[in-house]
Amino acid sequence: MPAHGHEAGSSLPETLLPALVLLAAAGAYLLLARRARHGNPALGWSRWRTTGFLTGTILLGVALLPPVTGFAHEDFRGHMVQHLLIGMYAPLALVLAAPVTLLLRTLPTVRGRQLTAVLHSPPARVIAHPAVALALSTGSLAVLYFTPLYNATTGAPAAHWLLHAHFLLSGCLFAYVVAGPDPAPSRPGVRARLVCLGVAIAAHAVISQLMYGGFWVDVHAPIHQVRTGAEIMYYGGDIAELLLAAALVATWRPEHRRQSSPSTAAEREMSAPS
Repeated sequence: MPAHGHEAGSSLPETLLPALVLLAAAGAYLLLARRARHGNPALGWSRWRTTGFLTGTILLGVALLPPVTGFAHEDFRGHMVQHLLIGMYAPLALVLAAPVTLLLRTLPTVRGRQLTAVLHSPPARVIAHPAVALALSTGSLAVLYFTPLYNATTGAPAAHWLLHAHFLLSGCLFAYVVAGPDPAPSRPGVRARLVCLGVAIAAHAVISQLMYGGFWVDVHAPIHQVRTGAEIMYYGGDIAELLLAAALVATWRPEHRRQSSPSTAAEREMSAPS
């Protein structure tokens, strides 16, 4: 039986709108990257970061456009492929593109300071806490698959798109907290982030194994689809989390203990753009 109640073949607006949004996002990033290179040639802008953003948008396009979107409407295994692309692989590529740093480099000084103030605000500090990011990204999977929530989203296109948005935003938040090159308020040390990543790996494995065994799972789909979906989640999630661990090592910078106070260092990290 189909995993989604609405028609498997996506309508033209449902296909066209994501494509236009992704093209607009890629175009905006390329424009800002060009402005950063020309505005400050000494600093420039890394082509690797630009490549990362384009890779992230391509992965989102693969997940949200045919044929994957049609497969996901008909088959739980397709849904799980979408989940991995939208919630784990694309967010890592987008976060490594350092979009906040790019904005700080290209916005007018006043706007840049306003953005910095938002990043330092109490709500941002709460959202950027590793425990919150872990609960929103990995913890929400238990709620989705072990309650009627997933089945409720399959028959409502609006709820389905909200689910996609949650996957993307929570995935970006977790990747940002663990390995993001962008400045972050009160980012914990490497050990704390490794512990957070380890908990996410263990939770992901437990959820997928419970799903494979049929324990507590509440997904209206044939058992072979659920089991294969659990395997996709288990092995695909492991690869994504290994890539995130590699990104953490690649973006880690040792903290040099200098005479400057922690507050001064934080101000320098969140300095206003040129």
